[in-house]
Amino acid sequence: PRPGSAPQRNGPAAARQPMGAGAARDGSAASLKFQDEDTCSDYGSRDKPGTALGRTVPDGNVLFPDIFRTDHLLFYERFKAYQDYILADCKASEVKEFTAEYLEKALEPSGWQAVWRTNVFEVLVEVVDVEYSDLKAVVQLCEPFLCESQVSTFTLECMQELLELKERRIPLQELWVVYDESGEFDQTALAVEHVRFFYECIWRTWDEEEEDDFDYFVRCVEPRLRLHYDILEHRVPSGLVADYHSYLSQCEELYRKFLNVRNNITSSDSDSEMENVSMVEGLKLYEKIEHLKQKIKLIENPLLRYVFGYQKYSGFQAKGQRPTGIKITHVVSSTVMASLLQSLIRDKLCPESCGEELEIQFHNDPLAAVNACYEGETVIICPGHYVVDGVFCIADSIEMEGYGLPDDIVIEKQGKGDNFVDCTGANIKISNLKLVQHDAVEGILNVHQGKTTLENCVLQCETTGITVRTSAELLMKNSDLYGAKGAGVEIYPGSTCTLLDNGIHHCKEGILIKNFLDEHYDIPKISMANNMIHNNEGYGVVLVKPTVASDVKDASAEGTTGNAQSTQSSDERAHVEGFRQEERPECVADELELYKQAEISEGNHDIVSELSAASAKKSQMHRKRLSELGITEADDNLMSQEMFVSIVGNQFKWNGKGSFGTFLF
Repeated sequence: PRPGSAPQRNGPAAARQPMGAGAARDGSAASLKFQDEDTCSDYGSRDKPGTALGRTVPDGNVLFPDIFRTDHLLFYERFKAYQDYILADCKASEVKEFTAEYLEKALEPSGWQAVWRTNVFEVLVEVVDVEYSDLKAVVQLCEPFLCESQVSTFTLECMQELLELKERRIPLQELWVVYDESGEFDQTALAVEHVRFFYECIWRTWDEEEEDDFDYFVRCVEPRLRLHYDILEHRVPSGLVADYHSYLSQCEELYRKFLNVRNNITSSDSDSEMENVSMVEGLKLYEKIEHLKQKIKLIENPLLRYVFGYQKYSGFQAKGQRPTGIKITHVVSSTVMASLLQSLIRDKLCPESCGEELEIQFHNDPLAAVNACYEGETVIICPGHYVVDGVFCIADSIEMEGYGLPDDIVIEKQGKGDNFVDCTGANIKISNLKLVQHDAVEGILNVHQGKTTLENCVLQCETTGITVRTSAELLMKNSDLYGAKGAGVEIYPGSTCTLLDNGIHHCKEGILIKNFLDEHYDIPKISMANNMIHNNEGYGVVLVKPTVASDVKDASAEGTTGNAQSTQSSDERAHVEGFRQEERPECVADELELYKQAEISEGNHDIVSELSAASAKKSQMHRKRLSELGITEADDNLMSQEMFVSIVGNQFKWNGKGSFGTFLF
């Protein structure tokens, strides 16, 4: 069956099907299948007799026998087992019944050994019977007695007494099946593993009280299973993972309190004031539980968790000026040679213009140095290869610069889930660094607000490259960006983006301009000069826009095209000026003037034409809205919402679909 769907419902026996239980992550493969009632169960291919599972040597001082290695199953193996053979399309209230039916077919009823593990001790036991409906095994101690405990009082007699108190019935998820080379107990080991994993990682104590009119696997098991493996593979931001576990712990604690309050009310026959107080307390607990459950479901939903994460982690606060009033220079170096220190003092730490003594702090980690910064301070990073596990959250106006060439100062991101650099400071500058991502799911640099200047840097991306959010500003100069599986640069409505003398290459798309035609969006201001945009899989520049702009259908006649368009030339160097040049940012006006003599090329012209036409549509929409409000003469500043475009001297080469295209949605 396709993922996300469930087999046709046919009672608990629907789980009694041949089972593709899969293999351990070490590469071994196996297939579990059930035979008829009168024949024995068979595991895997009998062409090669013996077990198909790996083995694990238990830790500790006691020489326990090896156990089956079942805790490294792949996602699809667990998915298939729960969907096809254990839960099928059961409801939340039927989970235990379906699981018991599965165990009756998969589990050997006796004759196998296991290590019984708790938080306090481990002991070797033998299973003599299985109570399927209670998901418990009846056990006895093995001979010789093998036990390891944090408390020395667990003697043979004490353990016998403990088992008697438990009526020798042990939950299956506390048992780890002893390894057997014959293969006879492979399916038993896998069945116990599936039960253990389900109740440790999937099941919630409040699940049984959820609405019982939906498919439990589709609604609960699949998203939780996917999240579990996303966390294992570091594809979820670490802060979001910490919040998720915290919400689960809080919800479990509140639910226990809620059950106690509810049981007290149920057991009381009187209509006393104390009972009324308990009911109010129960309602308050219920509201808190529901609020936490909604947060948990947001994170478990693969489509919503990143939106949730972005909203949370983009709101870090600036520290402002250091309380002492002193501005500190932070120097980062794993080791410092005398010659390097002399050069550093000469070039950076004792400038002739400096009239006062500098206070210096030394760090061996760039992330620690940035976290120690206050407003207006500088981080100087010496040559070296630095591996960081965390996010650069830069909320103050600081400068982060490498001392040397970018290829000599490498900062590599460890961990897949987190962003690399998040910027919200009013004026941040990053220069002379190489940033490297591996196996990431978040972009390499996000400018959420304020202005960020990126100069003489190399960015080796993994997913999206640089994202310029609404109301944020990016100035990127003399830098090289490559490797993004999305766009190299994403420009949001209402942002300002200036790209000068950069290389953007070997990405899925070079530059992506988000749709800004919605009435709630402001037009972005974009300047591009002398960039080399080449060898991208799709277009060099892509504009995202709706298929039909209903308010301005007649505007499309003014030089725009409704379908994707592309242009490619062997040497596309050009100077094409858009309108509203008087609004050009002062910081780049002089540099843009250097390219005024370049010849016009078809690729640059297409970009300007399309962006200008889109800007005209936006202007017309704005005028129409003002007219509907009864405003016939608008203020010039209010009406000047045309896009500032300066496309100067850019080269577009060897892009898979051409220099420019539009993406219609």
